[in-house]
Amino acid sequence: MPPLQLSDADHALLEECIDELDAAVEKLERFPEEVLLQTLAAHLAGLTHALADGGRMTQDEVAEFSAVLAMELTRRD
Repeated sequence: MPPLQLSDADHALLEECIDELDAAVEKLERFPEEVLLQTLAAHLAGLTHALADGGRMTQDEVAEFSAVLAMELTRRD
């Protein structure tokens, strides 16, 4: 989904990170899903801004990431 290019090692890290994030989110089940959604959105926005401010993502990459994310969020299978 993200426009960032990942190496094979990064793909392994991605899978590990997904597993750990899933476990962390499960611990937050006491919160309503809407609260989790808003919290994760705020965190994602902050992380994206930090990457852009640190020169690790360009504004074009941020725009592309945002567009792909918007498509994923509105897609119905």
